[in-house]
Amino acid sequence: MATLLIRHAACVVTMDDQRLEISDGGLFIRGGFIEQVGRTEDLPGEADEVCDWTGRIVLPGLVNTHHHFYQTLTRVIPAAQNANLFNWLKTLYPIWARLTPKAVRLSTKTALAELALSGCTTASDHLYLFPNGSRLDDEIEAAREVGLRLHASRGSMSLGESRGGLPPDSVVEEEARILEDSQRLIETYHDPRPGAMTQIVLAPCSPFSVTPDLMQESAALARSYGISLHTHLAETQDEEEFCQEKFGCRPVEYMEHLNWTGEDVWFAHSVHVNQNEIELYARTGSGVAHCPTSNMRLASGIAPVQAMLEAGVRVGLGVDGSASNDSSHMLAEARQAMLAARLKAGLEGASRSGPQAPGLMTARQALEMGTRSGAAVLRRKDIGSLEAGKCADFFAVNLNRLEYAGALHDPVAALLFCSPVNVDHTVVGGKFVVREGQLVTVDLPRLVEEHNRMALELLSGGG
Repeated sequence: MATLLIRHAACVVTMDDQRLEISDGGLFIRGGFIEQVGRTEDLPGEADEVCDWTGRIVLPGLVNTHHHFYQTLTRVIPAAQNANLFNWLKTLYPIWARLTPKAVRLSTKTALAELALSGCTTASDHLYLFPNGSRLDDEIEAAREVGLRLHASRGSMSLGESRGGLPPDSVVEEEARILEDSQRLIETYHDPRPGAMTQIVLAPCSPFSVTPDLMQESAALARSYGISLHTHLAETQDEEEFCQEKFGCRPVEYMEHLNWTGEDVWFAHSVHVNQNEIELYARTGSGVAHCPTSNMRLASGIAPVQAMLEAGVRVGLGVDGSASNDSSHMLAEARQAMLAARLKAGLEGASRSGPQAPGLMTARQALEMGTRSGAAVLRRKDIGSLEAGKCADFFAVNLNRLEYAGALHDPVAALLFCSPVNVDHTVVGGKFVVREGQLVTVDLPRLVEEHNRMALELLSGGG
C-alpha cells in the first residue's frame, strides 16, 4: 500500500480527545489511513512520498454539514439580493426549475473545488429538486471526479403551492416517486464502511415543502437501512408561523410528533429555538448544522450555538447554499461562526470589562465545530481528527504569508482571527486534491468558464 510522510510541520493540530498541538510534527499514512501522528523525530524516516512542510500548520480536514451545490449557478441574483428566506426562495424557484443534469454536474464540481481550496475534505449536500431529468447520480459522479468525500442527501419537495406549500407545483415530485428513487440511491451508492467516499442521506426539504406523510415514510425507509436523516428546521420566523398555522405547533415540536429526532437526525439552521427545544436536541442526540453566513445574509437571525454547545448538542458547520452565502469557503464560515457567537453574546449582555469576557466562543471551539463535531453530526467515526486509524484527511496552510504577519505566536487562532485564506494543501484519503495552492483533480479555468456560461443560460431562460 502507498505510504505518505508529512514532516517538520510548524504545528499539527490533532483535534482528538487530547487536543494536541504538536510542534515540528507530522503524519505517517499508509493506504489512505493515518498510521502515526507525532513529532517528526518519532516518525518513520522513509515513505513512497515525503513532504517537508516547514512553516505550515496542519489540521484535520474540515467537514461541511450543509450545502446546496447547485446554487453556485445563482449567486447574487439582483432580485434576490435583499430578500428574506421565503421571498428569496420564491424568486429563485423558477430559475432552479431550469436545471439540467449538466448544470448539476458543473455546479457540484464548482462548489467542491471552492470547498477543497478552503480545507474541506467531506461535504454533505442537500439536493431537493430534480427538473429536466436531473438526478442525484449526476452530483455523485461529479464529486468522484473532484475527490472529496460526499454525503449526498436525496432531498425532496412534494407540497406545492396548490396544496398550501411554498414551492411552485413545477418543482415538486410525487411522493411514491421520491421514495422509490430514495431506495434506489441507497442500494446503489451508500457505503457504510470506514473510509467511505459516498454515503446517502434522506432529506425532505422543509416543513413548508413536504407533507407529514413523506417525512414519516422517509424516516421509516432511512431507518430500515441505517442511514441518516436531514432537513431544514427553525430557520426563520416565517417558518415558525407556517408551522403554527398549519400544524398547530412550533417546528421542533412538529419534528418530535413525526418521530424526527434522534442520533440519526440533524437539522440545518435551528436559529429560532428556545432552551426547552435545545434540551430536547441534547436529550435525543439530534444534531445541528450551523450556517451563520446564510442566516445573516437572509436576515434570519443568529442561532444560539453557545447554548447548544453548553447543553451537549452536536453542532457542525455548514456554508449552506451558495446563493444564500455566495461562497463555499469553510475557513471563512468557521470565522463567521466565532464572530456571530460573540456578537450574540454581546447583544445578550455577556460582555463586560476586564481581560476576559465570559462565554465568548474561541477560535479553537469554532475549528472544532468544523472538524470533529461536524464528523459527529454526520455520524462519521473515521474522520474529524488526526489520530491513528482515522482517514488521512487534512489540510495545511503556509504561515509565512501577509495575512498572518505578527500573529505567529498563536498560529491556530490566527487561522480564524486573521483574514480567511485559501489553503496550500488538501489531502483526502492520503491523496492530494490541492497541492501548493492548486487543484490537481480539476481543470479550474475551464470549469469556471463552463460554469459561468451555464449560469447565464439559466438566468436568461436557456440551459
